Amino acid sequence: MKLQPLTVLSGLEEDEVVGSFLRLLNGETELPYFCRELYRKNAQDDLTAYVCARILTDENPFSRAAAANEAVSVHLIRAYRRDLGILYRALFSYAPISELFSVRPAKPPFFGAWDNDETIEAILAFHRTAGYGVYVDHKAFRFEEGKLVPVVSASDISLADLKGYEHEKQVIDDNLSAFLKGLPYSNMLLYGDRGTGKSSTVHAMLNKYCAEGLRLVELPKEHLCDLTALKRVLASVPLKFIIFIDDLSLEENDNKISTLKASLEGSASESTDNTLITATSNRRHIVKESVSDRENSLFANDQMQEQLSLSDRFGLTVYFSTTGKAEYLDIVRKLADDIRLEYDREALCALAERWALFKGGRSPRRARQFIDLAYAYVSQGKEITF
Repeated sequence: MKLQPLTVLSGLEEDEVVGSFLRLLNGETELPYFCRELYRKNAQDDLTAYVCARILTDENPFSRAAAANEAVSVHLIRAYRRDLGILYRALFSYAPISELFSVRPAKPPFFGAWDNDETIEAILAFHRTAGYGVYVDHKAFRFEEGKLVPVVSASDISLADLKGYEHEKQVIDDNLSAFLKGLPYSNMLLYGDRGTGKSSTVHAMLNKYCAEGLRLVELPKEHLCDLTALKRVLASVPLKFIIFIDDLSLEENDNKISTLKASLEGSASESTDNTLITATSNRRHIVKESVSDRENSLFANDQMQEQLSLSDRFGLTVYFSTTGKAEYLDIVRKLADDIRLEYDREALCALAERWALFKGGRSPRRARQFIDLAYAYVSQGKEITF
């Protein structure tokens, strides 16, 4: 069975399994070599699903245009349709494959023989929301040495997992919704005491909106000077990105201050921009101030204003305040209810308060740590001790 070469989907030929499969059908390799690649990728139980997944994650002119919500030319559609037909016939017409391995019917967005209008429209819709290439399988990335590196085990926390701070979460949610809709939005600074859920809220928002084309790139504060380069890389990607800087604090005269100021200045109302800078900090004023330096300065007020101007450049500042006793115990009860923890609530709250005193303060993080500990003890039939 001799296949015609792929055009738009030619990148699939570089995949170990798909490439080996195509070479097998063209008589360029032997069945054992294909089997070796198939077993290495654990694709023998559903070869169809593997090929379909590679089609959807392939980066090519068709997937990029669809993700950018651009009109795809009829010539490109015709070539893409042809490639789908080739792959479909290869899977379902080669008898030895169907006899040796599982070749199951494909699931949406693949219909019929694949090279039909329904499949083309469904795949177009898929790329418009899921993106293309590496952005299909990954929602979070790190920026390292000028490249985006996927975060393999990104947090799956949801907003429902985060108790309290309803107003704060709603303000952040509204801003992100505007960002995704192409409306004016603001870069965000989330500040407050440790353990109040600032970073978790950012990850929960990502999980809420990742199906709408939102992705996140973590940029360590030590690499703030790479911010301009990162925005340049993301500018060509037809998706929306949170540039996330966690636990931000800077020293006076740090050269990274000017880089961050330049990126924040004037970008908040640019509806065509595809990046939203979000930073978390334990301090309202990100730059650590030196009292002695200000006292020795001839222009003390000017110097102080210069230091405070960085945090002022974030268009939206959200304060996560310290958790009081009532709020803390309410979070404890809600977390216990979520996991159906069978323990007297009054006794549980007494232990939770003791835990907070033992750990040095109340916070949502302390509540989560206590409930995890309590669940482990109760599940083993033991009394809660610490």
